Amino acid sequence: MAPTTKPQPKPGKRAPQKVKTGKGKKKKISLTYTVDCSQPVEDGLMNIGDFEKYLQDRIKVNGKTGQLQGAVNIEKGKQKVVVHSEIALSKRYLKYLTKRFLKKHNLRDWLRVVASAKDSYELRYFNIHQDEEEEEETEK
Repeated sequence: MAPTTKPQPKPGKRAPQKVKTGKGKKKKISLTYTVDCSQPVEDGLMNIGDFEKYLQDRIKVNGKTGQLQGAVNIEKGKQKVVVHSEIALSKRYLKYLTKRFLKKHNLRDWLRVVASAKDSYELRYFNIHQDEEEEEETEK
């Protein structure tokens, strides 16, 4: 009989690594993400307080919604929402929740979520005027 070997992971996919320091102690994770809502808030399309409440109700910690347990803190400014996390929270998950909020409030047709930096998102309007100008130029 041939000796059994461990199945090799597919190329391009790696197993998740746990961050450990010293003698089996896990390194504390501290993540900060921001969502800049300045354009729709200035125009009165959305309320920043409603968005903060939506995130507090919908962010899942250990598979349960609404139980942030001090692991996730959400702060709101005049035009920004800042999410501080002590657990693994992906930026993509924050984008997903933002898009769901926009869809719920029927704003998804006018706003999009764009990454403005490594740890932040920004809500921007679609460039509808630019598309209309291009159509006018092609008609001439």
